[in-house]
Amino acid sequence: MIDTSLYDAHIPVMLESCMTLLEPKPGGRYADGTLGAGGHSEAILKASAPDGRLLAFDLDPAAIEIAQERLKPYGDRVTIIQDSYVHLGQYAEENSLDGFIVDLGVSSMQLDNQERGFSFLQDGPLDMRFSPKQTISAADIVNEWPEEEIARILWLYGEERKSRQIAAMICAERKNTRIDTTLQLQSIICDAAGHGREKIHPATRSFQAIRIAVNRELEAVEAVLPAAVKALKPGGRLLVISFHSLEDRIVKNYFKTESRDCVCPPEQPVCTCGHKASLVELTRHPLTADDAEIVANPRSRSAKLRAAMKLGSEE
Repeated sequence: MIDTSLYDAHIPVMLESCMTLLEPKPGGRYADGTLGAGGHSEAILKASAPDGRLLAFDLDPAAIEIAQERLKPYGDRVTIIQDSYVHLGQYAEENSLDGFIVDLGVSSMQLDNQERGFSFLQDGPLDMRFSPKQTISAADIVNEWPEEEIARILWLYGEERKSRQIAAMICAERKNTRIDTTLQLQSIICDAAGHGREKIHPATRSFQAIRIAVNRELEAVEAVLPAAVKALKPGGRLLVISFHSLEDRIVKNYFKTESRDCVCPPEQPVCTCGHKASLVELTRHPLTADDAEIVANPRSRSAKLRAAMKLGSEE
């Protein structure tokens, strides 16, 4: 039996702003790249009643099971797909969608489940995979990757200043015993990095970096943006909610590039690139949650919402 409290308690991030920018309408065709507990999906289905349709993607079978129960009243108006949003083009034809939204954050359901291994505050297996079908886990990275590569991802994906010290200690510790649990790794990171004066926990950046590497999250963001633009109709809306600077930078740069007719270097006097704008930015600067939402949903504190509209003619 599904524990409905999991989605009753779930608060979709920046829901009002998302619906304002997405503008779901009756008869529209939409896609939600990260179904999660189904909060954004349900809002889209409500706003596009009685005949709007939705494709919803998620890698996590547990999340899908919960969302299916939540979205059951909408019948065949919603199609749930256990796959990555990267493969949007396999399910949505070119120029077929009126809107696409993707929430790039890790859901609270995943973080709160100690068996998933995302949190350094609870003891659990060192997993961090969005889908159990994925072949590489956090334990594989920590126990098998070279020290230089571990240091690289800690610096690149976590912006961890002590990446080399942490990687060195991980590799020293794994010679004695395999690192298989979240608290084992957390202890090693704390010993290597120290507690210092920062407000965040010393393991925060390293756990983020390893999770990003496990799920190839940045590569997924880079791949889904052009796929979404291709699937959108002219006038279709593209919304992205990110939770750290690396993701937001990718989205920001893509929107900026695709909203320009020329991407030649500024010093070049004549355009030779032939690039044509495919988007117009709807948010020149990212939207963030207001104080009331942050109090109600602390997860929204780091959320940044960017939106763009596809250019072109339907003729």
